[in-house]
Amino acid sequence: MIDIIVKDAALQQAAGEGVDAFVKVFINAIRTAISGELTTATMAELNADQVTLLAWNILHEELMDGGFIQLIHNGYGPFIFKNPFAKAVKQWGLRDLSKLIYDAHSLWLKHREQIECELTEDEFMALFEQMPDFDDLDDMFVENEEQWTSDIAYYIDEHIEHFATIIK
Repeated sequence: MIDIIVKDAALQQAAGEGVDAFVKVFINAIRTAISGELTTATMAELNADQVTLLAWNILHEELMDGGFIQLIHNGYGPFIFKNPFAKAVKQWGLRDLSKLIYDAHSLWLKHREQIECELTEDEFMALFEQMPDFDDLDDMFVENEEQWTSDIAYYIDEHIEHFATIIK
């Protein structure tokens, strides 16, 4: 296992800046430890909570930028939907997020071939019109993102040893 290190001063500064910064300190530390490469090999060096946090980060970045269609088109469908991400966030206490992931999983299974293929920019943009089923899920994510980030920060704080070693 890789030892993830977070400096106490960075953690204190981030805590003062808010939950987004607090969560980002751990995401950045994990990414640094794996040299920014999330592969099968580097995932094996992380624990389940660390992998789940990286999955949250990918989900968050993709959904805030372009929704589930973008997440799927960019190749993250299997990582989010085939791994136990939904189960893990449910165990973290984020039941609504877990349900959202399961609902999106169903749509992924239905539309994945059409979304995951090579597309021009126009063809990609047309997917948003062709697949309005994703709109409500995207909206639900955006509406709850702040609370879910806060809940994740709380989980990290309560289980900090699962995420990193804090040093002076």
